[in-house]
Amino acid sequence: MKEIALRLRDMETFFEGIVPSIIATSSANGIPNVSYLSHVVLVDGERVGLSNQFFNTTMANLAENPKAAILLVDGARGGQCRLRAVYEKTVFDGPLFNRVSTQLDATSAQVGMTGIMRLRGVDIFRVVDITIYPSPVAAPIEPVAREPLLEATASLAMTLAHLPAHIDTALDATLEWMRDTLGCDQTVVFLADENSGQLATAGSLGYERSGVGSEIAFGDGVFGSAARERDIVKISDLSRARRYSAAVKASAENENLTRTIAPPMDAETMSQIAVPMISGGHLIGVLGAESRRRLAFTAVQEAALTLAAQHLAGVIALSQALPEDQKPAPSGQPPGKNTHRIEIRYYAFDDSIFIADEYIIKGIAGRLLNHMLRAHVESGRTGFTNRELRLSTSLRLPEFKDNLETRLLLLRRRLADKISPIQLVPTGRGQFSLTFDGQPVFVEETTLDGD
Repeated sequence: MKEIALRLRDMETFFEGIVPSIIATSSANGIPNVSYLSHVVLVDGERVGLSNQFFNTTMANLAENPKAAILLVDGARGGQCRLRAVYEKTVFDGPLFNRVSTQLDATSAQVGMTGIMRLRGVDIFRVVDITIYPSPVAAPIEPVAREPLLEATASLAMTLAHLPAHIDTALDATLEWMRDTLGCDQTVVFLADENSGQLATAGSLGYERSGVGSEIAFGDGVFGSAARERDIVKISDLSRARRYSAAVKASAENENLTRTIAPPMDAETMSQIAVPMISGGHLIGVLGAESRRRLAFTAVQEAALTLAAQHLAGVIALSQALPEDQKPAPSGQPPGKNTHRIEIRYYAFDDSIFIADEYIIKGIAGRLLNHMLRAHVESGRTGFTNRELRLSTSLRLPEFKDNLETRLLLLRRRLADKISPIQLVPTGRGQFSLTFDGQPVFVEETTLDGD
């Protein structure tokens, strides 16, 4: 009979368990033992996992001789597969254990054995040889078609679903997925402020400057157009559009003078794609990617980005809707023994704020930071809550959809991006503290030249 070698990842139908699988082991003295398996799962391209329930003899044999033969049956075509494998370890917890345990519990309940077929562990085997024996009456075995990007996107969705409800971790996980899985040269995520009609850069990877805190108006460029139209915008050749990039680069070099944060931009970009993030009919932001290659983003990648964008939008919307902690905000840590002066300059006409001669941010975010820093200088407090900021009339927050969580997120990430001696650290839901590397001191407000 002809033997056909095949990769584990091409053998999806063999792991469905329609026909029970078998494991054969032998002791050090060569005494064989054969046992039926309830579940065999694919772990990765080289390993399989076996449900361990009643395998006393099997485990005793493996302790003496780690080699095993595993027989799988293709429930769709009737063929058989023999795996020569080596036992590596048994896992007793974690995602793989939980998945197999849940599946075992569900199938046990169907045959009236609830609580009897309990999973002890998942035995991990490294496969060293695969031999396929096609059924003489079935069609030839063909590798199962796979959709790697769909699988990778599903993995991202599960990652986002299990992360704590912190927008920061969800943003970073999505950006890294775009870079590592989709192979995007540059990735960026913007959060939307529908009151002002602006996108604000919340994070990016692959750029010379992160651009965190920079703003793009709805309708401006590829990303702004995606926000205004709430539709995907894709450009596959930007070789003729370089003026905007040059202007952005010039403004980035004079940030302290212009008090304008330049958005992330790569002068060599050839392809761009922008996908709106929408939840409950509301624009949450825009997910963007760029590449130095022409025609870089395929229809499949576009679909993957669309799914990722909507999952991220849902996470952000949920995080903003969850109730805040009701306990008082922790007082945080005092400035400490470092007596170095941290000079703070605030300009009321545009609510811009400088820390240690570095421009940080302006607008409502600048007003928020000024409010908290003055409260600290006057009373020594470091802990604050979203609730108290909303109730403060001096901050003049918009009455409708103030986007306070988004503004504080951008402020926190901007301070971190600037490696500022003053940082904003989350301490609970809707709670945060200021931390200091020195002693903050307000310098008398002055008027800048040209104001």
